[in-house]
Amino acid sequence: MEQTNLIDVAYIARLAKLELTEAETDKFSEDLNQVLAYVAQLEQWDTTNVEPMYHPLPVFDALREDIPGSSLSNEAALANAPAQEDGQFRVPKVVESAH
Repeated sequence: MEQTNLIDVAYIARLAKLELTEAETDKFSEDLNQVLAYVAQLEQWDTTNVEPMYHPLPVFDALREDIPGSSLSNEAALANAPAQEDGQFRVPKVVESAH
């Protein structure tokens, strides 16, 4: 298989802060280059008169009218909360500093 577009998997992994072994880097490089080769094969087809579509089958949305209904009171919503503060759910910090 001809590899015209090589993807620098190690570089992408560093950007994503992923630690890959050399074997994983080689495997992902091979896999991604196979995807690119397949896409290159698709370029041989003339799609000039083909209308773009977002789904291969006809899709009909079953939409309903947006009617406001009853909602929980703040107290009822927080009744089973494991932690709350000032009328709000209190959750642990999950995102570290961006720096």
